[in-house]
Amino acid sequence: MLRAFRPILAALCLTPLLASPALLAEEGATAPGEHAPLVERAPLEERSREEASGLERQLPQRAQQQLKAGTEPVLALWQPANVGTPKGLVILLPGDGETADWPEAVGPLRRRLPNAGWSTLALTLPDPSGDPPPPRPPKAEEATKAEPAVSPEKAEEEGPSTTEQAGSAEPSTDPAPPPLSRDAIQKTQTERVFARIEAALAFAREQQPKSIVLLGHGTGAYWATQFLATQEPQDVRNLLLVAAELPAGYEPPLEESLPALKLATGDFYYKDQPADRDAALRRLHASKRQKHPAYIQIAMKGLPADPATEQEQLIRRIRGWLSLHLEAQGGATPKDD
Repeated sequence: MLRAFRPILAALCLTPLLASPALLAEEGATAPGEHAPLVERAPLEERSREEASGLERQLPQRAQQQLKAGTEPVLALWQPANVGTPKGLVILLPGDGETADWPEAVGPLRRRLPNAGWSTLALTLPDPSGDPPPPRPPKAEEATKAEPAVSPEKAEEEGPSTTEQAGSAEPSTDPAPPPLSRDAIQKTQTERVFARIEAALAFAREQQPKSIVLLGHGTGAYWATQFLATQEPQDVRNLLLVAAELPAGYEPPLEESLPALKLATGDFYYKDQPADRDAALRRLHASKRQKHPAYIQIAMKGLPADPATEQEQLIRRIRGWLSLHLEAQGGATPKDD
């Protein structure tokens, strides 16, 4: 008698494992041999935009300024001077891979210069490559509605389903768009960086400062120099370079473009690194050949084991340059209070 019930019991145990076509469709499953259509996902955000979003969450709202660089929104960090009559405004440009609150140079200067009477505005520049962000990998489209079960006879009359047709379609033979040339990539990158500096200058001018100083750290020093050389804004008479670098693949080198500016220029470099020291020497020799009227180099000692003291040294040197060598918009050189 017990043997008679065993086939029935086995069938009951297997029943939950045999899903109906309607249930498979309901759960978005794909029948064997079928290929789900691929859906292109939204591209990934640039690293610089993700980091800007992080700064928006971390820093108080009063420190944030949303600027418009062409069609791109740009986060800038604004810190007004902690005095009744500010001496001027310093625009800070970080280098490749850095943010508007980078712990080397940019962050310490933007927070500490206001105590010395200077307002600060720090930017984050676009990702170094200038390439568009990579697309996300495609994913199978999820079914949103359950399809009713169809009997085998009716399915035979109607022919293959839409899903089967899509899965059996031949891949596209359209050629992929040609990759951008290096010149085109660099041109796009330059336009994006210049648009951000222009947006920062527009905000700075609204504050009506006595002087505007452009300060670049790392590759930000290259962008500051190129912007001033090509755009020639008449209200920016001062340029500060900190540990200047040339972005990979870009030209001209700083020793060719920097001496021709004829602006009050402070070139701060770390003498411990032979490559940095040699590059600074080339800039110094070029400035002498061009008879630059106001180019001053300041050598500093790197302190990798004591970054706090290293940043304090930089802040003191920058404050000293601003006190002694600043060229005001009217041409006078203000002295320290």
